[in-house]
Amino acid sequence: MIAVVILNWNGVALLRRYLPQVIATTPTDIADVVVADNGSTDESLAVLSNEFPQVKVLAFDNNYGFAGGYNRVLKQLNYEYVVLLNSDVAPAEGWLQPLLNIMQANENVAACAPIIMDDKQHDKFEYAGAAGGFIDYLGYPFCRGRIFDSIETNNGQYNADIESLWVSGAALMVRRNIYNQLGGLDESFFAHMEEIDLCWRMRNAGWRIVACSKSMVFHLGGATLSAANPRKTYLNFRNNLAMLIKNYNSRNWVFVFIARLLLDGVAGLKFLTSAQAAHCWAIVRAHWAVFARIRTIIHQRHSLEPMRSRELPLEIYQHSIVVDYYLHKKHTFSELAQYK
Repeated sequence: MIAVVILNWNGVALLRRYLPQVIATTPTDIADVVVADNGSTDESLAVLSNEFPQVKVLAFDNNYGFAGGYNRVLKQLNYEYVVLLNSDVAPAEGWLQPLLNIMQANENVAACAPIIMDDKQHDKFEYAGAAGGFIDYLGYPFCRGRIFDSIETNNGQYNADIESLWVSGAALMVRRNIYNQLGGLDESFFAHMEEIDLCWRMRNAGWRIVACSKSMVFHLGGATLSAANPRKTYLNFRNNLAMLIKNYNSRNWVFVFIARLLLDGVAGLKFLTSAQAAHCWAIVRAHWAVFARIRTIIHQRHSLEPMRSRELPLEIYQHSIVVDYYLHKKHTFSELAQYK
């Protein structure tokens, strides 16, 4: 019924650290654990064979990235539901059944995810997903439990299921047929924000996305690229702009795109004045990359047009999260008036 799929690339240390917990907390009567190896050159395949024989393994010849790797997996598997699970995630006991319950009880839900906690500080939400993701009208993502670099302590304030615009790809349950029908993750992203793009496409197609409060996992985070790596800055800025062009449900998307270019310029100057020239250059390269593919991205937008509503989803924050965070000092989700 369910495949819990871990994508691995040269991650033998993470497999040894986290895979035993995944196996221990995944009920064998409803799910199989599958490791898809993205052309690893370390001991990953030998370790999987010798130390985890109960795990199914799919071995690819190359590193296809997060998006390409999962797309290939979901085309090969024949499960009704698939969980995309990062290799640095430790699920809590009883994590899987609540996700399955949501999918089975709601035929119009295409994806759901657990609360994502920080594996380094178990009382803190984790940066990349927390308790359900949202986006403001300029395309800046944020979460219940995390706005920019402000991470909340989990005091039970978000212990309710909620419909959101996106949920984290660190532990993402999807209906495999819907995932494949919508083209899966955008492989041009390679890594970062591709799950937001996928969830946004699902929302535009009329499907619901749910953050499940009864399920919890602990995510290490930053195992692929740290925030200090300019490559991560490049991918985040490039992919965010491409996602905005593809999915924004308003005739004003060109205005929003121009506004984002200006704000990205401000971010670049901030990096420059903070002696982080490599990150400033990463933003410049990200913009160049988007403009180099602008016709292709707009073509993607046009291909999605038949399913797109003209109205902004209610999950999109109708204000600027940048203004609210930096000027109005609203650092927690519960302070945002639209969601009270």
